[in-house]
Amino acid sequence: MQISIGHNVQLFVDVEGLSLVADGMQMREKPTLILLHGGPGYDHTGFKPAFSQFTDIAQIIYYDHRAHGRSNPRPKAELILDNFADDLVALCTALGISKPIVLGQSFGGFVAQHYLAKYPTHPSKVILSSTSAALNLERKLAMFEQLGGPAAREAALQFWSAPSMSTLGPYQQICKPLYSTHKAAARRSHPNHDILLAWASTEQQTMNLLPGLAHAQCPVLILAGELDPVCPLEDAQDIAQALPKKWMQFAQFADCGHGVWRDNPEAAFARIRAFIKQE
Repeated sequence: MQISIGHNVQLFVDVEGLSLVADGMQMREKPTLILLHGGPGYDHTGFKPAFSQFTDIAQIIYYDHRAHGRSNPRPKAELILDNFADDLVALCTALGISKPIVLGQSFGGFVAQHYLAKYPTHPSKVILSSTSAALNLERKLAMFEQLGGPAAREAALQFWSAPSMSTLGPYQQICKPLYSTHKAAARRSHPNHDILLAWASTEQQTMNLLPGLAHAQCPVLILAGELDPVCPLEDAQDIAQALPKKWMQFAQFADCGHGVWRDNPEAAFARIRAFIKQE
């Protein structure tokens, strides 16, 4: 369904599971888990059907970011982290959601970090999955070379230094297969390369989300794969260091790449479940 959040922005939203359930003689309210997809330029479909397993403990909200997927088109100038974070809060207001649990995967993790800094009292918990706080190009290049040799390093260097259709082709052919061992979810998405290139060549080049993380006022779980080339383990460790110690939880997964819940679903989903249920 399309949900209007104002300013001519309509977000595609899917809701799975009940928020209010019968529990004996009473009604019990489950928490709401909101999923922020990766990209930019992709959509929410990579979360399906895997995250359906959490409907026993949470209501699940899937949505496509502004101008992404099945949301209505918007000018590229609007596609900045500040707007994406505002959209999340506006969507919660439109749907009557209070104190959500927010999970951001990859680019969705960039949005979640900015949201956490700008609206620190809004979420009840945040999960940052396979994400970074800055471009950190040298780390990317080192991991791509480790996993794919000099050709992967060069393709990554060319793309991240000058994102364009000409550099995207070799990057997708050589580097994208190194992200993860699991590919089925990616095939279901219909990427918008114009959005990817516009954002990767502007805000992503200079973003630094670390300072804002000090404002966090809720538990934050970081999920990181040791073999993630595009959001390397060191990036996750930077995020952990930037968060207040009282709120930070860190889960590192061996033999996992970008999206640990794809490469080791049993362990990753068990950790997410425990975090959702944590009092």
